[in-house]
Amino acid sequence: MSVLDTIAGFHADLTAIRRDIHAHPEIGFTEHRTSDLVARELTALGIEVHRGVGGTGLVGVLTRGNGPGAIGLRADMDALPIEEANDIEYRSQTKGVMHACGHDGHTTMLLGAARYLATEGKFNGTVNFIFQPAEEGLGGARAMLADGLFERFPCDFVFGMHNRPGLEIGKFAIRPGAMMAGGGFFDIKVTGRGSHGARPEESTDPVLTACHIVAALQSVVARNVPPMDTAVLSVTSVIGGDAYNVIPQTALIRGTARAFKTEVMNLVEESMKRVASGVAAGFGATVEVDFRHLFAPTVNDPAQTEEFCQAAAVLVGEANVDANGPALMGSEDFSFMLEKVPGAYINIGNGDTVGSNPVHNPSYNFNDDALPLGSALFATLIERKLPRDTME
Repeated sequence: MSVLDTIAGFHADLTAIRRDIHAHPEIGFTEHRTSDLVARELTALGIEVHRGVGGTGLVGVLTRGNGPGAIGLRADMDALPIEEANDIEYRSQTKGVMHACGHDGHTTMLLGAARYLATEGKFNGTVNFIFQPAEEGLGGARAMLADGLFERFPCDFVFGMHNRPGLEIGKFAIRPGAMMAGGGFFDIKVTGRGSHGARPEESTDPVLTACHIVAALQSVVARNVPPMDTAVLSVTSVIGGDAYNVIPQTALIRGTARAFKTEVMNLVEESMKRVASGVAAGFGATVEVDFRHLFAPTVNDPAQTEEFCQAAAVLVGEANVDANGPALMGSEDFSFMLEKVPGAYINIGNGDTVGSNPVHNPSYNFNDDALPLGSALFATLIERKLPRDTME
C-alpha cells in the first residue's frame, strides 16, 4: 500500500482534528489549547514531545534506526483576528478570531505525517516535527530560534508547506531561490499644530500633511527601486482627528512594504524616511517613522527544492508539480528558519472551486481534501531523504 493510500485510511480522523482546531482558533503566542492537542496526539504515537519552545511552540522528536541524518518538518498553529463569515458547523467559537490562513490544516497535515511515520514509516534517522506559534507577524519563528531550536534539535534540512487557494487539489507549486517576499510594517506619526476647524490659518494641519505624504510615498517604488527588482509599498490606514470642527495635533499613517531582497527593503525604508520628513518639513510639521522588518525573504535552497519536487511527483505525477511557480509578494516567517538551515517551502493546492476564497478573508476555509496529500508529501520526503537501506 502506498504512503498516500495508508494516510487516506485515516483521512476522517485528520478531518476531525482539523475541524476541532478550526472551531477553537488562538492568536499567536496564546495557542495553549492547540499546543495541548498536538502534544496529546504526538504522545499517543510514542513521539518524544518538548513543550514551551519559543513560548507555545513545541517539537516532537522521532528517531528510527541509527542513521545520523535529521530532518525538520514545520507547521504553523496560530489564527487571525478576523470574525468568521462561514456558516459551517465547526465555525469559530471565539468571537473575532478565525483560522483564515489555513494553519489549522497545516498543523493537521504535519500530525498526519507524524502518525504515518511513527506507525508505518520506513526511514533511518531523526525527524523533528516543529509546531510553530505566532507566524502572523508576531515573530514566532524568531522566538523558537532564540530558544535554541536548531541547537536543541539539530536539523540537516528543514521543510515547510502552505496551502494556496485557486490551485487545484492534487497540485503543488514551488520555485528555487526567492519564493516569497520579505515584509515589514510601518507607522508614520505626523505632528503639527491643532486648531479650530474654522481657523485653519492657526494650525499646521497634520491631516493635510499626511495626505501629501501618502501620495509622495508612491514615488518610492516607482523612482527609487531599480526596475529589475520588485517591491510593494502599501499605505493601509490613515488616522487623524475625532471631531468635525477640530484640526488635530497629530495624524498616523500605517502600512506594509514587501521585497524579495533585504537590500531592497532597506532602500525602501531609507527612502520612506527621507520622503516623509521632506514633505512634512514643507508643511511645517514633523514626522516619526517606525519601520519594522518582520519577515525575511523566503529563499529555497535549489537542491532541496528539487528533492521536494521529486517527492511531490511520486504522489501526483510530474505534470501536477509546478517546479518554477510564481514568486509571491506575501511573506512567511519560516524564512528565518531557512536562513539558519537549508531547505524549501512548497505550496499545496487548496482548490479552485471549494477552498478558493483567498487567505485572510472571513469566508476562507481550508479544504480537507488536501489533508492526505500534505501529510503524504512530508512522509514521502522523509522516506526519500532518510532511506532505511542506510541502516548499519
